[in-house]
Amino acid sequence: MPKIDPKQLTKRYYSIGEVAELLGLSTSVIRFWEKEFDEIKPHKNSKGDRRFTPENIMQVQRVYELIKERGFTINGAKQEILRNKSWDKKRKRTLKELAELRNFLLEMKRQIQSPK
Repeated sequence: MPKIDPKQLTKRYYSIGEVAELLGLSTSVIRFWEKEFDEIKPHKNSKGDRRFTPENIMQVQRVYELIKERGFTINGAKQEILRNKSWDKKRKRTLKELAELRNFLLEMKRQIQSPK
């Protein structure tokens, strides 16, 4: 499967046929994964046509990597996605705490260096 760079995705929405062509998948596989993975939720227009955002396309690509390239089962891929979400939350929280600590230390440094 060709690796899609998010910068290549210039349109706001893509049809399921366009997504299938971009990723080298059948539309039925994309529809199946949409049912299996809560992360893949394309917008639907009034006729019910799926409209995939670039973020949706990257999610489909991630599922492809887990299942087709790394050999995960559907359930294994779901668990891996949940693990990654949990790790991302912890990472963001840690980065926020480090930024707060940095700001505190910079303020302390400023107070020490400023003449009284």
